[in-house]
Amino acid sequence: MVAVEGLPEVDVVTWIPLARRRLARRGFDQAKVLARATGEALGYPVEGLLRRAVATGPQAQRRGAERRMAMRGVFAISDRSPVASRVLLVDDVLTTGATAAAAARALRDAGADSVHLLAAARAFPGARPRAYTRTGSRSGLWLPGDPPR
Repeated sequence: MVAVEGLPEVDVVTWIPLARRRLARRGFDQAKVLARATGEALGYPVEGLLRRAVATGPQAQRRGAERRMAMRGVFAISDRSPVASRVLLVDDVLTTGATAAAAARALRDAGADSVHLLAAARAFPGARPRAYTRTGSRSGLWLPGDPPR
């Protein structure tokens, strides 16, 4: 993730927190792990700025509009710290963008001037695009700098 060129300069790195039940089931928050590694590699402080104020059900079976509706007001700012001006928000997977948008809205409402999203993976609805159907040892893996397939 840190190899991506053109990442903006930020004041702090944070993550989209995992729901409490999923965290208990999984045992760790993958977005938090990614945010910590990213912040460390880039030399930025990492802070848990967000908390889930509302428990939501699984989003996987919901369409985009339903997800956006379900995510309204889900995130609040943690009580620990004020929000920096420029925030890098890290998540593991971007699907419809509803969760990231709700988290960014909470950060902006709390005073962030800019919120930039960095996601480890992008989920595509329906059939995979042709560029992601290559077979072989790197099936489906695309790295920055690779030519489009």
